[in-house]
Amino acid sequence: MAGTSPGITTGALARRLGVSPTTIRSWEQRYGIGPATRPDGKHRRWTPSDVAMLEEMCRLTASGIPPAEAARAARSNRGEPSGAGEESAAPAPSGSAPPPDHGPAGGGGLPLGDVRQECRGLARAAIRLDAPAMETLLEQAISDYGIVTAWEEVMVPTLHAVGRKWESSNDRYVEVEHMLSWQVSTVLRRAATASTGRPMPPVLLACVPSETHTLPLEALTAALSERGLATRMLGGAVPAEALDAAVRRCGPAAVVLWSQARSTASHALARHVAGVTFGLRGARTAPLVLLAGPGWAGRAPDSGMLRPRGLREALDSLSRVYGEPVPEPERRSAAGPEPVGTDRPPMSPTAAGRP
Repeated sequence: MAGTSPGITTGALARRLGVSPTTIRSWEQRYGIGPATRPDGKHRRWTPSDVAMLEEMCRLTASGIPPAEAARAARSNRGEPSGAGEESAAPAPSGSAPPPDHGPAGGGGLPLGDVRQECRGLARAAIRLDAPAMETLLEQAISDYGIVTAWEEVMVPTLHAVGRKWESSNDRYVEVEHMLSWQVSTVLRRAATASTGRPMPPVLLACVPSETHTLPLEALTAALSERGLATRMLGGAVPAEALDAAVRRCGPAAVVLWSQARSTASHALARHVAGVTFGLRGARTAPLVLLAGPGWAGRAPDSGMLRPRGLREALDSLSRVYGEPVPEPERRSAAGPEPVGTDRPPMSPTAAGRP
């Protein structure tokens, strides 16, 4: 029976929640969010009601609520009066600091800086490898803010933070970065629905040969779809011959070529694509070419090409190609990144897009 269950150990609870045992002990010491009862001289045992309280703690911190506030709410749901947990928390030994928190509290220890609350919740879910929570938070951000703001102010800052953590921790957190990148890709692809508006030549998007970073192009594809513009996404490391064939077959109004590093940026290929013509004899046309990504930096674009400085500029330039109205500039955060066309990479080398 549930009422007589001896409960589970801290290690088993940690595995269930996707956090470390140290995190659970830290929560108990800092916020008083421990088991309701603990037999004298015995290890902690977590009953179903205790487990439910910790699961609620994780859910609340994943939504961006500060850990102390989340702990109070979780204890309240278990029936404890507000503040009771802090008073009963076991004090740290004299002269010692509380154990470090390597889990969801405080953004999971990621170097986020001054960011939206959604970033902190997303980071905590990523550290826990909580894919359902990440998906929910990402979809909510898109619903609340739209593709562009969700990408620039929620997805990219969190990806950057995970990348910095990976670079400074001897290759730890690679699994966190991969899962976060996968979840970002999943929600962006889901948002990039096929246009159902009037027939129009599409925007063709492709990574240049040897370039595997696709997330920025996936964000642009979703943003174009949000504006009702047709797209054809070819993905990463598209061979030159395949790109040429796709341009001739699709007859796109514009081609977006993504290059993350200068070593992959082929100006000869860009000139070739800009020179491809299609259509009826006497009325042949060529696509506008957008050079997106930091790989194209350091050289002015040739005739028939643009180098957008960010996702918004790329999106607005493509909207003008179709004669679509460009929305009024939106307010941006002071630290808002420029993920498409900027010299700052959107993720570390291990992120999604690697074969």
